[in-house]
Order: sequence, then structure tokens, then C-alpha cells
Amino acid sequence: MAKQDYYELLGVQRNAGEDEIKKAFRKLAVKYHPDKNPDNRKEAEEKFKGVAEAYDVLSDAQKRRRYDQFGHEGLRGAGVHTYTDFSFEDILRAFGFGSDAGDNIFGDLFGGARGRGRARRGADIEHTLVVSLEEAVLGAERKTLNIARRDLCKSCSGTGARVGTKPVPCSQCRGVGQVQQTSGFFSIRTTCPRCRGRGEIIQSPCTTCDGTGHQLKRVTIDMPVQAGSYDGMTYRLAGQGEPGPNGTPPGDLYCHVRVKPHKFFERRGEDLYCQVPISFPQAALGAKIDVPTIEGKTAVLTIHKGAQSGELLSMRGLGVPSRGKRGSQIVQVVIEVPRKLTGDQEDLLRKYAETEDINVTPHRKSFLENIKELLH
Repeated sequence: MAKQDYYELLGVQRNAGEDEIKKAFRKLAVKYHPDKNPDNRKEAEEKFKGVAEAYDVLSDAQKRRRYDQFGHEGLRGAGVHTYTDFSFEDILRAFGFGSDAGDNIFGDLFGGARGRGRARRGADIEHTLVVSLEEAVLGAERKTLNIARRDLCKSCSGTGARVGTKPVPCSQCRGVGQVQQTSGFFSIRTTCPRCRGRGEIIQSPCTTCDGTGHQLKRVTIDMPVQAGSYDGMTYRLAGQGEPGPNGTPPGDLYCHVRVKPHKFFERRGEDLYCQVPISFPQAALGAKIDVPTIEGKTAVLTIHKGAQSGELLSMRGLGVPSRGKRGSQIVQVVIEVPRKLTGDQEDLLRKYAETEDINVTPHRKSFLENIKELLH
């Protein structure tokens, strides 16, 4: 099913400015918010994911340029979230809802304490996973990640306070983590400068973590690699980021896939390309040969009579899985000229060469005619 144009999804013109795009998204976010569609929550959430994906692309100058030039295909591997597996709460967090970010697209969009009183979650972390082409194409049940992340300090259990003491509420924000500034009719809430949004002050810091509440630690995480993964693809592992302050939820781990070059195959979209040498008799008379596949086995390739060196032959269903189907394995046949011949082979070739003077091939004839024209 073809994806809907992002500009149409947001209801804006292709030359729309940043503010216009943001305004359109805010309007649609309210319209499709699941809480505002209790009788049709699932459908509303799917529509919300669609407009969130459109905004993710059109609000980013680089992604928008690629989309304008190449369409949806141009965004593959560009770090664009489809939000298919994201919950509504995940999407809110992805856009900074409930964080200390100054430019919060949602702000108090949905009202109530849901946004204003929400505590910060832990930080997201990134990791690069290097896989073989076989693993990317066929998938892997388990890949082990060895990452460094900040975990809760064992000495203070993440409070940041020395053993036997506790943090005290911030006197400036009264434990809220934000302060309100009023100017005329406008009221702005900003992060408390004294406690930096924590809502509390550590008077006696933990000597192990220097009051941060965290320690750097190496951890191993197992994750599967789905068949059809590609270079630049990003996996999101929910809750595998750094722990949040004061027992709040941890962040996420974003794992970026890098596919190692293969000695035999080259991936182009959903197809796998390779070169296979064949002999002159096989090319001239046709043949059936065994060709290696990405599974590590061989498959039979039929070479038709008169195959030309460099010609591409397709083997369907042996490429990259995508949307329930597999692409093709494209074989470029290259005619290999033997470096040494036996006496019998040389005699046979000489006899064949003698017949060329009588039965000249179309390409040979054209070449000879051109030479005669140049010489006269």
C-alpha cells in the first residue's frame, strides 16, 4: 500500500514554512489524540502516528530536502521513525513532551497535570551494531551488544546523597523543578536554575558518584536482527537507556545498523548482485551452472545460448526479504578467457576461427564494414 504524501497528511503546501508546519501538526495532534477519541481510540492513534511521522520529516531541514527530492524511498536509512511499534506515550517522549526542552512541540497541548507534573525520564543512548550482509538479509536470532551507560550508583541507590543523608526540597521552586516568570499577560515556566529541574538539593553529595547518582558501567544486551535489515537502519530498544532521576522511567537505546561489505554480493535495494565467470562454450551453447546464494548454498542458473559477457541474469526469490516477499539475485556473467590451452583445444579454436571468415557474426560484420569505410 502506497504511503500518503506527508504534505497532504498535514494539510500544508509544499512551500510551507516551519511555523505553518508546526501549527498544522499541533492542530492534528489534538484532533487525533486518543483521549479525545475514546470510542475509536485505536484508529485515532494510528492517524496520530501518521501525522507524527510526517512532522518528524518536514520539521527537519535535511530530511525534508531528501523527501522533496526522492520521496519516501529517499528516506530509507535516514533515521526516519515510522512509529509503527511506538505507543502514544513513546511518541510524546520522542518529541520531548514532559522534558525540560525549551522547544516542546506539545507544551501544554493536551492540558491537565499529564504534561505539567510529569517527571523527566532517563537519557537515551546510541550504539552502532556491525553485522554481516548474511545477518542483515536473513536476520539473526541474537546479537550481543556491549555498551557503556550510566547506571544507578550502588552506594547511594541513585539519590546522589551520601549514605545516611537525603536530598532536601529546593527552596526556590519548592520541589517542583520549574519556576514561573510573569510579564504582563504572559506567564512562562522555565527550569529552576538552582536545582536544574530536580526539585531537590543535595547538601551532602555521595563520595562514590560525586552527587550525580550514576556510575559508568559496561553492560551486555541481547537483541534480534530482523531479516531484511539495511545499512543505516535504527532499532529502538525501549527502556535500555540510562535510568531516570528519582526512580523515573529509563530512556531508550537506539541501535544503528552498519552492514559490512561482502566479498561476493552487493546489495542494491531488495536485490543482491554478484559476478560469475563462465566459459565461452557455456555462453555460446547455453548451460546450467551452480551459483552461490546468500544462504550459503547453491542454486541452478540457466544460461541461454548466446549470452554476452556482462549480461545480467535474474534469479527470483533469492534476494532480500521485504513486505512478505524476496527480491532477486542478479548474476552478471563474465566470459572467462583461458590463459592456457591444450593442443586439441587450440586446434579446435583455430578451426572455429577459420569459419568466422565465412559465417561472420552481426557484430563482427559491422566492425569490419566500419574499418573498410575508414580505410577508403
